[in-house]
Amino acid sequence: MNDFESIKPQLNKIQRQTLVVGVVALVVCGFGAYTNPAQFFQSYLLGYIFWIGLALGSLALMSLHHLVGGGWGFAIQRLLEAATRTLPLLALLFLPLFFGMKELYVWARPEVVAADPILQHKSSYLNVGFFWIRSAGYFLIWFIFIFLINKWSLAQDKSEDTSFTERIQKISGPAILVYVLTMTFASIDWVMSLDPHWFSTIFGFIFVIGQVLLTLAFAVIVIGRLSNVKPLSDVLQKQHFHDLGNLMLAFVSLWVYVSLSQFLIIWSGNLPEEIPWYILRLNGGWQWLALFIVVFHFALPFMVLLSRRTKRNIQTLSKVAIAIMFMRLIELFWIIAPNFHPEGFSVHWLDIAAPIGIGGLWVSAFVRQLKSRALLPLNDPRVEAAFAIKHH
Repeated sequence: MNDFESIKPQLNKIQRQTLVVGVVALVVCGFGAYTNPAQFFQSYLLGYIFWIGLALGSLALMSLHHLVGGGWGFAIQRLLEAATRTLPLLALLFLPLFFGMKELYVWARPEVVAADPILQHKSSYLNVGFFWIRSAGYFLIWFIFIFLINKWSLAQDKSEDTSFTERIQKISGPAILVYVLTMTFASIDWVMSLDPHWFSTIFGFIFVIGQVLLTLAFAVIVIGRLSNVKPLSDVLQKQHFHDLGNLMLAFVSLWVYVSLSQFLIIWSGNLPEEIPWYILRLNGGWQWLALFIVVFHFALPFMVLLSRRTKRNIQTLSKVAIAIMFMRLIELFWIIAPNFHPEGFSVHWLDIAAPIGIGGLWVSAFVRQLKSRALLPLNDPRVEAAFAIKHH
């Protein structure tokens, strides 16, 4: 078994390598931005929405853990905290979208709004100034919760005063509620308004579920790589992997439930302002991608995660988690890309380069944050009890 200090040289190497990959990929994207700015911003938005989902999903899952406790939560708590502390980087990476507003959003083009009564009606909400004010508000709210939870978690490491843990528990409930609310509006602003004539009241919740599922998959992958590192190796048991697998199964089921609900309600209603969104994505080659998502984002993971043996084997569970992360990116591509390619299915090389570029920077920042604290929370009065129950 290795201890955490002994593997830090490996983490340093990963941090440097992912940073180089990210920078190189973004430089290549810069060439794409020069030759095809519209496609660059479309691909950049795809990559950005994917990676910010990990930071915000970590906030939600971390808050849930502090509310319910349990060994599974303490096993991944420091991973989640590290992921949330990448939000400043993501805030900076959000800024380039300012220069692509007219390339991305038709409601940001005055000439289009002037000729469209529906967009004129929505212009008090869908306008560039208010868009950026709202976005700044979302980031500010997320920063506050992330700062407080991480601050008190670190303070608890340095003190035996349990009041810091109690503060985190008290703020975790409001953090989940505010996250769901702000992420709902953020998903409407950043993604749903790509087609400003279309709307769905459940769209934001689908995004929330997708982000939490993505975070669970990422946490499983990382914990699988660190399961033989002390102090995690001293406390982790198959039951903890089983719990994480059950959570993944639950959120896969919840994701397909809300997604299918949206589809059935809109399809059965057959309203002209709603149904075109699905008609576009179920024709022109996009239908095959939809089928691919149904099979590999729901059916296959669902069947595999029903197995107790799969959930108690961290190596097998990690493979399922990798597939879920990949399918989340494919799902986002299916949601975003058809808005810009109504003529039929299309994949541009920037759709690959942009997520890799942003992801390289994000992973590097995540590893840097992960190294800065102990792998298990210190002095948290619940930790010993949680793992003792499992041992018992």
